Amino acid sequence: MKTNTINKKEIEKFSRIAEEWWNPNGKFKPLHKFNPIRISYIKDNIINTFKIKNEKKPLEKVKILDIGCGGGLLSEPMNRLGAEIIGIDASEKNIEVAKLHAKKNNLDIKYLCTSPENFKTDIKFDVILNMEIVEHVKDIDSFLKSCCGLLKKRGIMFVATINKTLKSYLFAIIGAEYILQWLPIGTHDWEKFVKPNDLIKILKKYNLKIDNLDGMKFNLIKDQWSISSDNSINYIAKFIKN
Repeated sequence: MKTNTINKKEIEKFSRIAEEWWNPNGKFKPLHKFNPIRISYIKDNIINTFKIKNEKKPLEKVKILDIGCGGGLLSEPMNRLGAEIIGIDASEKNIEVAKLHAKKNNLDIKYLCTSPENFKTDIKFDVILNMEIVEHVKDIDSFLKSCCGLLKKRGIMFVATINKTLKSYLFAIIGAEYILQWLPIGTHDWEKFVKPNDLIKILKKYNLKIDNLDGMKFNLIKDQWSISSDNSINYIAKFIKN
């Protein structure tokens, strides 16, 4: 079994706090705050790209692969919007939590404990979500190559991650982990942050073309996230497969 992109230390780190996934005031509180803006960004971009006109179930019949799905924080809302979802994660504990929560809410989501390079499927997906995952993998190039192989032609890949800047070190690590204590210390490694241009270069090799690149910023006063032109810390990119 190939495990060239699985970073065991990262998997262990998230497995230890897996039971916290659905606690909006727990260790994943920042993701719960982050989620509304991620959901609307993904939904709107899918609707616009595929020219969907179904208002009740805007993502109906859209096949989505949620990579590094964790406890299912994105998989569930995507499924409620009508999407056919498969969530994969290299942590068994995360998958157990995700399965249990989906069952409790009568949601039809398939969850599997695997990584993109080990995921055996005949399906090519309309959409792949790589949200806050590329900064935790062992080999980003191999990881993204495997992801691209699972995407159909003209399909969309969303990548949300953290830019590699001095500002991101100060805000995403010193600020978020040490001062505000939004995240457990050691959640992020600045060396693994990815500059947008580096991400674009890697994905270009695998026939993915950048379509949108937006920053995401947090307003401390309003206590909420919004899309921004400033991508010096958090950013989200939309790629289309040629």
